[in-house]
Amino acid sequence: MASNIVRTRFAPSPTGYMHVGNLRTALYAFLKAKSAGGTFILRIEDTDQERYVEGAVDIIYNTLRETGLIWDEGPDIGGPVGPYVQSERMGMFKGYAEQLVKEGKAYYCFCDKERLDEMRLVQKASGQAPHYDGHCRSLSPQEVQAKLDAGLPYVIRQKMPKTGTTSFEDVVYGHIEVDNATLDDQILIKTDGMPTYNFANVVDDHLMGITHVIRGSEYLSSTPKYNLLYKDFGWDIPTYIHCPPVMKDAQNKLSKRNGDASYQDLVAKGYLKEAVLNYILLLGWSPKGEREIFTLPEMIEVFDESGIGKAPAIFDPAKLRYINAEYIRAMSEEAFFEKAEPYIDSVVKTPCNKALLAQVLHQRCELMSDIPEQIDFIDEMPEYDLAMYTNKKMKTTAETAKEALEAILPVLEAIPADGFTRDAVHAALFALIEEKGVKNGFMLWPLRVAVSGKQFTPGGGIELAAVLGKEKAVARVKAAIQRL
Repeated sequence: MASNIVRTRFAPSPTGYMHVGNLRTALYAFLKAKSAGGTFILRIEDTDQERYVEGAVDIIYNTLRETGLIWDEGPDIGGPVGPYVQSERMGMFKGYAEQLVKEGKAYYCFCDKERLDEMRLVQKASGQAPHYDGHCRSLSPQEVQAKLDAGLPYVIRQKMPKTGTTSFEDVVYGHIEVDNATLDDQILIKTDGMPTYNFANVVDDHLMGITHVIRGSEYLSSTPKYNLLYKDFGWDIPTYIHCPPVMKDAQNKLSKRNGDASYQDLVAKGYLKEAVLNYILLLGWSPKGEREIFTLPEMIEVFDESGIGKAPAIFDPAKLRYINAEYIRAMSEEAFFEKAEPYIDSVVKTPCNKALLAQVLHQRCELMSDIPEQIDFIDEMPEYDLAMYTNKKMKTTAETAKEALEAILPVLEAIPADGFTRDAVHAALFALIEEKGVKNGFMLWPLRVAVSGKQFTPGGGIELAAVLGKEKAVARVKAAIQRL
């Protein structure tokens, strides 16, 4: 498929949740295509049935849709080079391999498991790296035909050059060169007639017109083999952009096999999908300026693959949390309330002013999952130490707190229940503060403790009293006075 248009693909295997590294590959492929006015393709590589997980294809679809990485061609919407599910393309691969056999660039290999095992044992004993010894490479056409006629099982192997080097230019890692003598005669078609991953990948990328291959650096060592296939077929070689690994720490790669965080895990922990995508952008890619917070349309504008570095990217939960907090701060009150309400409802079962509660939470949480712990006092007062009323900064003690609360109680009782708003409570208490000639904290710190039983709360005493409502706020002030 000849085209001057940039065409990238995301080709995941449906083996479980969307790993952070997978989502980053999808994001970079999407951004490369969209920043160049090109086409982003989704291809499902489902031929490894042993690792196939039921429902994983839906996870791929849902994750990409949720994060806004919408594909232009794919299994569900079709396109000019379908089908876009690898298992539905199986019939075509053997023909391509047999084409190489006819041209003398590949060969039938009839070696059985016993011979291959024995060969590897000998190689290991002599200190050699395991590799196919080329036993069937020089079989005559007559010998090959006789074995085929006898129904012997076989694989098709590519004839690798034994001398010289194979090299390529990678956008990130620069010039890569390997000695051809180190390359094994790779299997293209297995004994069951199915293609190997590498072979199917090359054929599919060519037929789909992929111009830029974006993938993890673990594929760097395989790329010379890919390129020799392109060369044998006489096909254009795509531009390679290999990305550094995403690491859990300096020694360990982030891996879904090890149960490390997936996109779904992060969302379940209360991270916003926009923040997760923004953070993943920065895992191995650096913007040209100081700015780090980008919407998806802004990512398309600023993305340039030259910003991808070689160094492994360490997954930093603190940085992700910071970015998530920035996104929360930037949300409108209405949008925050919509996101926060399920978290509020998971803890609060009694009536309260949820809209006001969301307002005071808005600037005081970095994760949506921070919410339940901050509001666990609303339904029921926790046990608390009276020493909490003593606050050096506010110049309060248990004795002054009792005095303050006794002055506050009739003021709160005088506010009508249906008018017990933050503004009404604020006006009444600040009038009291002015009348008494005391500092704000002298009155408001004891009120905060009395209605929450906590030192750290999402709002001050005024907001909390209004959130609780008149009946509950007055009852808690009375209870505090009794304790004091």
